[in-house]
Amino acid sequence: MIPGALSDIVRKPWVRTLALAATVLATVFLMWQNEEGDSVRGDAAELRGPSEPDSFIIEGRYTTWDEHGNLKMSISSPRIEQFEDTNYATMNAPRARIFSEQATPPWIIEADEGSLRQDDDQVTLTGNVVVLRQTGDSEATLKTDSLTLDNRQGTVYTDQPVTITEPFGVTQANGMKAWINERILELNSRVEGQYETIR
Repeated sequence: MIPGALSDIVRKPWVRTLALAATVLATVFLMWQNEEGDSVRGDAAELRGPSEPDSFIIEGRYTTWDEHGNLKMSISSPRIEQFEDTNYATMNAPRARIFSEQATPPWIIEADEGSLRQDDDQVTLTGNVVVLRQTGDSEATLKTDSLTLDNRQGTVYTDQPVTITEPFGVTQANGMKAWINERILELNSRVEGQYETIR
């Protein structure tokens, strides 16, 4: 039972209206807080991505050096996702620069996607892979669908069809292997070429 003075206050219409307004405001506030929390969680989930990596890097760079401290490879990507259990990382739109022991321009490699297995220091690039190699005053471009870079061995290779475009012609083949330091390119099979004669 409500005491007399309190009972008189509760019976007044403005008190009931004030109590109702306070209840409605409290309910709205709690609902708003819950929606804001869902929004923050939603933004974080969207930023993390559907693959749910253990960590990710925006505008990341992966760089390696040889035992003498010379730069061997540098790969940049707008987004790198890392998976700790498998020591594996994926990259969006990677761009790699591969350096040789000679003082020559680095090989430039671009692709739609890439992955890095850190245990064996291998990078696999897939989707519209383009390799740009500068030799003296000329430039050669190699295009393929998939390419693996073995950073320990200093080689790049693929078993996919490749197209090499140089100032004097175009060469096509199935598969290739290249040694970065030796600047040697070996084509595997079904090699065909079209060359322009110099006049």
